[in-house]
Amino acid sequence: MWAFHTPQPTQPPSLFNPPRTPPKLPSSSLTLNPSISNSTPNHNQLIQSLCKQGDLKQAFKLLSREPNPSQRTYEVLILSCADQNSLSLAQSLHSHISENGFDQDPFLVTKLISMYAALDSLDDARKVFDKTRKRTIFVWNALFRALTLAGFGEEVLGLYRKMNRIGLPSDRFTYTYVLKACVASECMVSLLNKGKEIHAHILRHGLEGYVHIMTTLVDMYARFGCVAHASFVFEKMPVRNVVSWSAMMACYAKNGKPFEALELFREMMIETQDSAPNSVTMVSVLQACAALSALEQGKLVHAYILRRGLDSVLPVISALITMYARCGELELAQRIFDRMEKRDVVSWNSLISSYGLHGYGKKAMQIFQEMIHQGVSPSPITFVSVLGACSHAGLVEEGKKLFDSMRKEHGIHPSVEHYACMVDLLGRANRLEEAAKIIDEMRIEPGAKVWGSLLGSCRIHCNVELAERASHRLFQLEPHSAGNYVLLADIYAEAEMWDDVKRVRKLLETRSLQKVAGRSWIEVRRKMYSFVSVDEPNPQIELIQSLLIKLVAEMKEKGYSPQTKVVLYDLDESEKERILLGHSEKLAVAFGLINTKKGETIRITKNLRLCEDCHSFTKFISKFTNKEILVRDVNRFHHFQNGVCSCGDYW
Repeated sequence: MWAFHTPQPTQPPSLFNPPRTPPKLPSSSLTLNPSISNSTPNHNQLIQSLCKQGDLKQAFKLLSREPNPSQRTYEVLILSCADQNSLSLAQSLHSHISENGFDQDPFLVTKLISMYAALDSLDDARKVFDKTRKRTIFVWNALFRALTLAGFGEEVLGLYRKMNRIGLPSDRFTYTYVLKACVASECMVSLLNKGKEIHAHILRHGLEGYVHIMTTLVDMYARFGCVAHASFVFEKMPVRNVVSWSAMMACYAKNGKPFEALELFREMMIETQDSAPNSVTMVSVLQACAALSALEQGKLVHAYILRRGLDSVLPVISALITMYARCGELELAQRIFDRMEKRDVVSWNSLISSYGLHGYGKKAMQIFQEMIHQGVSPSPITFVSVLGACSHAGLVEEGKKLFDSMRKEHGIHPSVEHYACMVDLLGRANRLEEAAKIIDEMRIEPGAKVWGSLLGSCRIHCNVELAERASHRLFQLEPHSAGNYVLLADIYAEAEMWDDVKRVRKLLETRSLQKVAGRSWIEVRRKMYSFVSVDEPNPQIELIQSLLIKLVAEMKEKGYSPQTKVVLYDLDESEKERILLGHSEKLAVAFGLINTKKGETIRITKNLRLCEDCHSFTKFISKFTNKEILVRDVNRFHHFQNGVCSCGDYW
């Protein structure tokens, strides 16, 4: 039989090229009559050629007439079955491999597992693994990879423990898969601890020099929101490539540190002369610009993308749409979308969420219908975007119909995010009992997002009873989230239940929790400025304070009345007014008035919901100073002009 085995060029073993070890055959197979063997035509090369041409069925016909298929022939057939998405042919091929005694060949076993994973048949992949008697590290890695990509992270970690118990050493690829397994499903604290254990293994075995392992480690910590850990790993990396830089930038951009993401991008451009940023890098940079509403810096990044020829990459274009929309330039976002030659569901989602963010719910629904009409199937994120748009626009009935259509028309089962959108939609419209009923009837565990939506709605409408119910669950689900305690205290304060306010404050103190400070950003002449409070050092702080005092005094004569109810403390009115003047949005508005030219739009981003007083103040300012002011808070855009806000006071 070995007379017909086509010799293959030798390659160093790796994850995708493990050692090609031919299976041990019965002794009888080694006593074939040479004269008979030589007279039998060898179809191996032809079968491989047919596979490469895409003629898989003809290749299978020829396989049935080939008495001695080579390992290479089986490999090419396996790859072709995966490429042509044919599970039935894959299973037939697997049977043929078993019948010919190649089912214990570790090289082909890894290929079979990968094939079944590509065909979404994990049960078959598991069976291949279970029936393999001699499992090399490549076999284990193949199953780890398959299960991780499918989201079965905990199963991977269980198998990894089993592998360690039998004493099989991990290789560098094993570590990347088990690290990814820690974040493949839900990011639970127990899995973070497992990730830290794996990190310790890596250090003990001296593998910190492998850039792909350390990059995966950065990404793992980033997914858990452990920015400091990710930054520590990144700083200690002896070698970095473009993927490493991109992973750290994504970590900053997705964990509320856009300043740091942009700073790291500048550092990368200086340090890495030979490796240019790729499309993944640019998506993270655009996300950082979007988070800060840094329009001018976003335009510079857009110009760089055009110079590098990355403007045809779909994720980059979608990120550009989002960036312009989140910087207040909805028309530019629409223009980029209109010029796209090819659109995927992510592009449509970007445009839908952009209109929703600006409060144009009906337009967002129009785009959703157009997407369906053009044959693009909505994703779960599509419904999060369009339901969010309905919520910001107060389109309750339309939102309810969309929610019902998810399962009936599109076969999408609502997730926690979709239920959170529905609770928000009903809650904002002061249909709180209906929102609570939806939670009671949920078939899945509501989770913190759903209860958080209810508590936020109770804050808007001062519903103490439901707020107490929601906060009780949130204190159990998120014991270390100060925001939930602050929201409940806000509700008690508005209801003038001062004893309860003190009780909640006491809970914050005893649990050593600190509320997230309100922060606002403004871009002036391509430079970002941040404001937290009057105590934060700023060279123009005295000028800002005096301008605010002057403006408030003049606006009071025109009818402005500070809404002191938003101050949580039981103080006299004058003291409450003094506290209100220190809100970060007002400081940013005053800074913008001082430092922008006549006719130039002021663009501000806020990390929390815009308070009622700052909203009223900014409306007055826009009319009083004849200035267009754009403020994006954590929920939506507020476009202030001539004393009116685009949200119609519904936010």
